[in-house]
This record gives sequence, structure tokens and C-alpha cells, in this order.
Amino acid sequence: MTDSTKQYAVQKSEAEWRAQLSPAEFHVLRQAGTERPFVGEYTDTKTVGVYKCRACDAELFRSETKFDSHCGWPSFFAPLAEDRVEYIEDTTLGMKRVEVRCANCGSHLGHVFEGEGYGTPTDLRYCINSISLTLDPA
Repeated sequence: MTDSTKQYAVQKSEAEWRAQLSPAEFHVLRQAGTERPFVGEYTDTKTVGVYKCRACDAELFRSETKFDSHCGWPSFFAPLAEDRVEYIEDTTLGMKRVEVRCANCGSHLGHVFEGEGYGTPTDLRYCINSISLTLDPA
């Protein structure tokens, strides 16, 4: 799943990731899986805080950028900083999408979409799997 030529700040073997993460977390974070819609723990959360990568604890999103998109997954209109995430062209499932990964460890977070008409400052929707995140309340 991750780019084997890129050197991330956090590097672990597949065995190390499997030991650290639950099977469901491993499937999403390390194999670019997707959790089912409307089941994630952060889909409707309004708690103020910082959302971190569940695999490496890097700070990725702030609650101030989270919005209700009613798509079934937590949605944000911007990452905490552009250097916190990386973007990969994803042509799986017969469509062109942009995958969002943690720039610190290369773990899959979700996808980003633009031009959907949400009234957000960026016109972007970072559609992120709850299981990819850990919320650190303020």
C-alpha cells in the first residue's frame, strides 16, 4: 500500500504494524481499506481537539475544520498543515480519486474531494476513516 521508495519518518515492518494495530486498523491504515459508512466513532463527534494518525500519533486535523457532510465518514475542509498529509492518485474502483495519507508514516487516511458544493472555506472534503484517527480532546 505505501510507497516503498519513500522514506517516512516512522518506518516499521509489516509484522511491527500488525502487532501494533488491530486487524481492522491494519486493513484501513496499511492496506488502504475503508470502514463501513456511519459506523466510525468520529463520524458525528463535535468534541473540540486535534485528530491524530492512529498509526503514528502525528497531528493531522483540528476539530475546527470538521463539518457535517452526511457522507458517513468524518469530513474536514483542511488538514492542520499541508505537510501533514500527502496526496496519491487513486484509480481503483474504476474512478479517479485522490487518496490522503499520513505524511509521517504513509498510512491511508481516506480521500479528498473538491467541488461538491459544501459551504466550506476551501471547497474540499477530506473524507477520512474514523479508524485512521485518534481524537486528542482539548
